[in-house]
Amino acid sequence: MADAQVFEETFTITSINNEKYDRVSRIFGTSSDNQLTMTLDINHELFPVQAGETINMVLATTLSLDGAVKDVNETMWRKVGQHGVTTLADMYDYVCYGKNYRFEENGGDVYKYFASFGGLLLYMEGPYKKLNGLKIDDIYMLLKHS
Repeated sequence: MADAQVFEETFTITSINNEKYDRVSRIFGTSSDNQLTMTLDINHELFPVQAGETINMVLATTLSLDGAVKDVNETMWRKVGQHGVTTLADMYDYVCYGKNYRFEENGGDVYKYFASFGGLLLYMEGPYKKLNGLKIDDIYMLLKHS
């Protein structure tokens, strides 16, 4: 089976904007190697963060630990122990399912990546070699505090 994880990075939260919506914050961050910048909308009631904190982000094609692509409705809502199934989601604090909607070149080796998780947006900018694996349609985003 193929590896489910197509991207993994640790980001340091540089700033947070929570002025527009009651439960949604837009967080800004930089990767640990300073090659990527990230802007992400999150439900701050479910996943509270503070500036200066580090978070680990994984983008995956499936929640199945063996990398097998399964029906979204079948795997997404299972909990640990239910039918003996453990998923990638069990290892993270915040999980979303969404769609990649744009991948564009910004001149040279700099690329922009855009995804939407039910209206909560993810935008990353950085070198092609770090973002190339994200040229897929459906994606799971998994976050946890580092």
